[in-house]
Amino acid sequence: METRFSFSKEKLLALPLPQPGQRAIYHDTRTPGLQLRVAASGVKSFSVFRRIKGGAPERITLGRFPSMTVEQARNAAAALNAEIASGASPSAVKRAARAEPTFADAFEDFLSHKRKRDGSPISNKTKRDYRDLLRLYMDGFAGRKLSAIERVDVRSLRERVNKKSPAQADKVVALVSAVYNHMKSHDRFSGANPAEGVQKNAPVQRDRFIQAREMPHFFRALAEGPTETMRDFFLLALLTGLRRSNVESMRWADVNLDEAVWRVEKTKNGNPQNVALSPEAVEVLEARRRQKLPGDVYVFPSDSASGHIEEPKNAWSRVLMLASVFSLCEAMQLNDDDLAAVEDVRVKGLERALDFVRGMARAKGIDPAPHEVRNLRIHDLRRTLGSWQARAGASLTIIGKSLNHKTHQATAIYARLDLDPVRQSVNTATSAMLEAAGLKQGGEVLKLPIKKARVA
Repeated sequence: METRFSFSKEKLLALPLPQPGQRAIYHDTRTPGLQLRVAASGVKSFSVFRRIKGGAPERITLGRFPSMTVEQARNAAAALNAEIASGASPSAVKRAARAEPTFADAFEDFLSHKRKRDGSPISNKTKRDYRDLLRLYMDGFAGRKLSAIERVDVRSLRERVNKKSPAQADKVVALVSAVYNHMKSHDRFSGANPAEGVQKNAPVQRDRFIQAREMPHFFRALAEGPTETMRDFFLLALLTGLRRSNVESMRWADVNLDEAVWRVEKTKNGNPQNVALSPEAVEVLEARRRQKLPGDVYVFPSDSASGHIEEPKNAWSRVLMLASVFSLCEAMQLNDDDLAAVEDVRVKGLERALDFVRGMARAKGIDPAPHEVRNLRIHDLRRTLGSWQARAGASLTIIGKSLNHKTHQATAIYARLDLDPVRQSVNTATSAMLEAAGLKQGGEVLKLPIKKARVA
């Protein structure tokens, strides 16, 4: 077979394998020195083979095909040829090529040095989220040298991930950009950032919060679905409006139940926050304090590396499925026999119970989708408090103070606000939510339900 031809993906894929113990070498007619070496095992590697006046010929390996494309190999070979033409020795060029980190190397360095706005290391959860992005969507980038990844690769990655999740597509582009910026800022890479100029999706403003019709089913699901610890976690996330990470790492040393204040030293925007605790939030914390063990530092202790709970998604999924079951049962106005049938299926699993009541609804000519508690995220509990504060007549300034929002225009006003009007607004919104759920009447302090109940 001809060993010199213009490389293309189709031609290289079709190359025959040499006999065991042998290696075949092919030469690209378009780029001087560019070779493809094919081993009997099937491994195909690009390399540059050059000779300099007065010196012995040297081979510099570029990468493996097809992980490295023909175009990328040509670009890398052209860059090496330019270095050699400028007077650099092949040995020096080879050392530089070998020293250049792969994307996986750069990614790990990025995780090790990444810091929050307040200068503290990123959490284990954030690291885990970044690793999931690399594992799920960016495996093709991991073993490639930084200079081998081009804008067309990042654009192709974004388009592929965008078909599954636009939000995840934007995250992978942002992660690629952050890794390259990190390496450039530490003088470990001087090339271009391939994520620069890759357009992201238009931002979608999320406005989901728990509606009045959903409140009874949501609170009933909290009472019956998760463990007591996870129930209390979701309740405090709702009643305080704090971000999930803050509630997860809530410490007893920062809680003053006598004054009904929770001091959060580290928030997302870098500002500490005094959180006004409603009587219902205090009631939850007092119940947890009565069960507190002597060595417990956190309100929600765990055996995790951080010492507190870190992953409430499974419990959250159970709450939403159970709330949807309750909502659909109410929409269908089921009789006692039907409710008993639902309960029998529920014992076998929530997913089966939800599928069962969906089937019952369709059989009655009812579309189940509008009656389900769906598309609700844990972070929407924060938005729920703010939304109910607005419904109760709170000003945007009060809402911003209670949720620790930070804007240039409002920062000075926030600093002058006293905690009392914030407390009043939070208490009013909490009362409104609980009254909508049918759990409280005006002026009553809620004794939150914890007894496991039946569907009927």
